[in-house]
Amino acid sequence: MILARFSKQLDGFADLPCLQARVTAVLQALPAPVQQDFIEDPSFRITLEEFTPGKGWTLFMECPAACGMVSRCVVLRRKLNDAPEAFTDYIIAHEFAHAFLRNGGWGQITDIEDAADALAASWGFRRPATNPFVNLRRWW
Repeated sequence: MILARFSKQLDGFADLPCLQARVTAVLQALPAPVQQDFIEDPSFRITLEEFTPGKGWTLFMECPAACGMVSRCVVLRRKLNDAPEAFTDYIIAHEFAHAFLRNGGWGQITDIEDAADALAASWGFRRPATNPFVNLRRWW
């Protein structure tokens, strides 16, 4: 059911088959309540970064709903298509965790980055112990 809800958005990753497969696998591995939260949110989106040299970044998000809900959007970098699988899965799960937590804390964890890491780890996606990259920031 989760893939049916996001099939058009996942089609946007067609030119990056490794990343498309990883997003699909992580999305399917999320706990049912998390999947349901995303399915029930009409403003939730999964998309790729869009950068145009000389123009900058472009990202279209839905306006907040009348009920006050804000839109949530997981934006992934194209570079993840060529990153190691464990690292890619971790980044994707970490970003889904941010969306689920609405960029807030989790339990006693108030730092939003630590909270997203902890939640992603609880789903089975731990930050890789060894970083094959000199600078993590270049990947996200």
